[in-house]
Amino acid sequence: MYVSLLLVVVGITGLQAFEMMAIAAVGNNLITYLLNEMHFPLSKSANIVTNFVGTVFLLSLFGGFLSDSYLGSFWTMFIFGFVELSGFILLSVQAHLPQMRPPHCDMLTEGSQCEEANGYKALIFYVALYLVALGSGCLKPNIISHGADQFKKKDTKKLSSFFNAAYFAFCIGELVALTALIWVQTHSGMFFGFGVSAAAMAAGLLCLISGTFSYRNNPPRGSIFTPIAQVFVAAITKRKQICPSNTEMHHGSGSTNTEPNTISAKFLGDRNRNLFHTKLFRFLDKACIKVHDGTSESPWRLCTVTQVEQVKIIISAVPIFACTIIFNTILAQLQTFSVQQGSAMDTRITKSFKIPPASLQAIPYIMLIFVVPLYETVFVPTVRKITKTESGISPLQRIGIGLFVATFSMVAAALVEKKRQVAALKHNETLSIFWIAPQFLIFGLSEMFTAVGLIEFFYKQSLEGMQSFLTAMTYCSYSFGFYFSSLLVSIVNKITSNSSYSGWLSDNDLNKDRLDLFYWLLAALSLINFFNYLFWSTLYYYNPSLSPTTPQESHREDLENQSFNSSKHLIPNN
Repeated sequence: MYVSLLLVVVGITGLQAFEMMAIAAVGNNLITYLLNEMHFPLSKSANIVTNFVGTVFLLSLFGGFLSDSYLGSFWTMFIFGFVELSGFILLSVQAHLPQMRPPHCDMLTEGSQCEEANGYKALIFYVALYLVALGSGCLKPNIISHGADQFKKKDTKKLSSFFNAAYFAFCIGELVALTALIWVQTHSGMFFGFGVSAAAMAAGLLCLISGTFSYRNNPPRGSIFTPIAQVFVAAITKRKQICPSNTEMHHGSGSTNTEPNTISAKFLGDRNRNLFHTKLFRFLDKACIKVHDGTSESPWRLCTVTQVEQVKIIISAVPIFACTIIFNTILAQLQTFSVQQGSAMDTRITKSFKIPPASLQAIPYIMLIFVVPLYETVFVPTVRKITKTESGISPLQRIGIGLFVATFSMVAAALVEKKRQVAALKHNETLSIFWIAPQFLIFGLSEMFTAVGLIEFFYKQSLEGMQSFLTAMTYCSYSFGFYFSSLLVSIVNKITSNSSYSGWLSDNDLNKDRLDLFYWLLAALSLINFFNYLFWSTLYYYNPSLSPTTPQESHREDLENQSFNSSKHLIPNN
């Protein structure tokens, strides 16, 4: 059993590593391709990158919905993995054929005289890019939720360890992409770079397929939006009703199963738990009020306590989700403006070797492949003795630490950019590219706390049938962060422009722009956001039924798992 579980986890983390390797190699160096090959201006190129990354993560909601409602996590990953692969192949074909790109031109010397990609050339590029976005977006939440589904939901220690392992695989994928794959793109051309990404994606799909006969698969349970909508409709319909003082009178309170033959029963038929009633959002409790007139009520007029409480959890989690948007706006700068910042610096390591600017993003992942195992083997056991929490610190505490640390990434970025600009304009000197390493290192450390904490938080706050969708909310935060980055750039340019000055970020020349002031703005927004998070996180209330199990409950779940493993199908459920 344990060998089978190990092989399954290795297969899932293998897919995580290879898929991240493939898309990171494209996303992190895409701005260079857009400038040098497609001849888009710097600001437009930066927005294309952030919009692409934002779309990837926004589509994760679609992938989570398909998985929980209709396809199941395995088939969602399988189908959209090949969609992503087709996008990589089309990108490599375009990068290989000169007739599918604008004529060669040096944007640094000729600038606006270069022909920008348009017509069918631009169309092919966008189709390929958004095939990758669609495939990756639908894959991401399901990789995490499918891997976590291999464990018992309330086994906090093992689940936390899996999330750390998945993040470690993520770091390995990013590291290889930002070193070896970026080097290939820089020295052998984007055709080979995109081709290697396609090969990595194919390897990830092989990892997924290798565990087909060992996976523990949760079947889809129909539309996840229907039971949510039922709660709101029932609550509005019974808005004039008075909630009973005795919560045991609520429909489904204290029962072990929801009523049969209803959509909500199919959706919320979690064999391990029912959610306890809480006093949050009392208006929604009216959806549980029974009308004693001798007639049977439809699920659109009468909902269970568990159904209502899951909706309360989703509403309560929205402010936590919103507080991570600024965090991901900072990440967007590290993949766009910081890469261009590095391009304006001395990239030489030796006389004959130059480091590609995009590869500088590998620095935090070099650190993290050592820090993540130390976090799991040293930090968690040590803190566990103090907090008596299986995962060391709670997911909300982990998110808060990351949000606070992220502020200093932008402080470091602003200080270095000002120093680089002064050196270039006043002293005609070019700083070493390693001056911008601190901003990447600090953010990498903050991401280890925030990203993993957020995934763990959302997964643990969901019932069976909603894991993929709620996990997708984590990635949706990335989406909003990258979209907000594009919006923020446009707003800043508009506000700071006048008749004689076109704005902080409007030129293709960083020596004329005021990127340092933009970084200071982000640092201020990040600090304000951290205090906003403290407010909402202290108000957040965990449902008591989502707390760790007692030994008796754990033994019962072990017996249920043994029964499940002995009778499960050898092919993925759909």
